[in-house]
Amino acid sequence: MDENNIDVVKTDEGAKDGQVKCPKCGATDIALNTKTGKLRCNFCRHEFDPVKVDISPDIQNLEGIRIGSGASQIQADTKDVVTLKCSSCGAEVVIDTASATQARCHWCRNTLSINQQVPNGAVPDVVLPFKMNKNEARSKIEGFVLKRKFFAHPTFTKEFTTENICGVYFPYMLVDVNAHMKLEGLGEIQTKRYTVKSGDHEETYYDADSYRVGRDFDIAIDDLSIEASADKLDYSSKDKTTNIINAIMPFDTENCVRYDSNYIKGYTSEKRDTDIKDLKEITETQAADVARHSIKNSISKYDRGVSWKSEDFNIKGESWTASYLPVWLYSYLEKKNGKNLLHYVAVNARNGQTMGSVPINKTKLIITSFIVEILAFFLALLINPIFDDDEPYNWILLIAGIVFYFVMYSRYRNAGASYSYESKTKFTVSNLKTMDVFVEKKKKLKNARIKDENSSEVRGKHFKFNKSDVKIPGLK
Repeated sequence: MDENNIDVVKTDEGAKDGQVKCPKCGATDIALNTKTGKLRCNFCRHEFDPVKVDISPDIQNLEGIRIGSGASQIQADTKDVVTLKCSSCGAEVVIDTASATQARCHWCRNTLSINQQVPNGAVPDVVLPFKMNKNEARSKIEGFVLKRKFFAHPTFTKEFTTENICGVYFPYMLVDVNAHMKLEGLGEIQTKRYTVKSGDHEETYYDADSYRVGRDFDIAIDDLSIEASADKLDYSSKDKTTNIINAIMPFDTENCVRYDSNYIKGYTSEKRDTDIKDLKEITETQAADVARHSIKNSISKYDRGVSWKSEDFNIKGESWTASYLPVWLYSYLEKKNGKNLLHYVAVNARNGQTMGSVPINKTKLIITSFIVEILAFFLALLINPIFDDDEPYNWILLIAGIVFYFVMYSRYRNAGASYSYESKTKFTVSNLKTMDVFVEKKKKLKNARIKDENSSEVRGKHFKFNKSDVKIPGLK
C-alpha cells in the first residue's frame, strides 16, 4: 500500500475529548438507549440524534484508496495512557485507552471521554450501537444451550450461567470496493441422461452441449466486513472457537454512526490490532469471491456447471472504514487432558442471530451412538433378513451410529459454521457483457458435473490467517 496515494477522510472532525455535556441540562452522564439507538442523558432523559459517516457514498465511481482516519496505520509506539483535565474541577484523570475510552473524575464524578482518534487502534471511525439488551441476549444464549443439554458435558451444565455474559464491541474493517471482473471458461448443458446395462452391471452416462463462457462486468461491493482482530481472524484456532463469532454476521452496517465513547458505556471493546496492509490479501480474496458469485444467475442454464479457466479481478477503487460492531458473548473454558478450549456462544446484538460451541460429553455420545447402531442393525434385519448384493441399500443402516455421532458432534461444536459473505454482501453489477459460444456435443460422459467445476468456489473461507502474519512494528 502506497501511503503517498491514500486519501484520508477525517472522521473525528469536531469530536472533543473531555466532558461531553447534554445540550439541554449540561450533565455528562450519557449512555445508549438500545430501544431507539440514540444517546440519552441519564439525568434529564434528552436524546441525541446520531451523526452519520459515509466516506464513500458513490462506490461505482470510487478510484484509488480512501480510508477513514480511524483506519490509519497503528503506531506501535503510541502511548495507551492519556491524561485529561476535568473542566469542572480541574483534576487530572488518567484513561488507559487499551481497555477503555471513558472514566469518571474521582472528585466531581463527571464523565470524561476520548472521542478524538488515538493512533493505537482504540478509536474507530464508526460504531454500530447495541440494539438488544442483556436480558434479550441471555434468553437467546440460554435457548441455544438448552437445545444442546442432553450431550453437554456435565461440568459445563453444572457451571453454566448467563449472569456473566458481556456486551462487546469487536473491531471490523468495512471495505467498499469498485472493481472489474473478467471470467472465461467452459460450461455444459445436459441434453440426455441414460443407463447402459452390461450383464448385471449398470452405469449411468450423460450427453451434454459444451460452450465457451465469458462474463465481463463492473461490480460495486458495499461494506465487505472483515474482522480487524488477528485473534478472531484465526478461524482454525485450536484453543478458541473463533469461527462462532464470524458465523453471527451480517450486521446492518448501513446504520453505523460516528464514534462516540458514550456508545461504549456499559460495554467492553476490543482494540484493533491489524492494519490495512495485513488485511489486504484476505479482503481482495473475499471481494473476488463476491464478484464471482454475483453473476451466478447469468450462468444458471449450465446445469452441469461452469469451469472458469481464467480470472482477472482488478480493483479500481477501495475505501476502508474502521468500525465497532456489537456482540453479546458468553465464554466457557473447557480443560481436558492438559489442554484448554475456549468455547463461545455469541449473539448478534442487532438481529439476534445466535451461534455457539458447547462442550460435549463424548462418553455419553459414543454410548448413545452405539445403541443407535444396534437398533439400526435390527431394523435392517426386519426390512430384509438376508443381506445380499441385490439389496445393497440396506447396508446404509449399518452406519447409522457413525452418522448420528458426527451429526450430534457437529451440532454441539459447530466447527464449520461461518458467514456466507460471498452471497450476503451487498453489491451492484453493471456493464455486464456475456459470451456463450457453442463448442461441441459430448457423448457418454461418466460424471454428472463438468470437470473442474469451480463457479461456486469460495476461496476466502479457506484463507489461513495467523497472528504471526501481522506486521505492525513492535506488536507482540
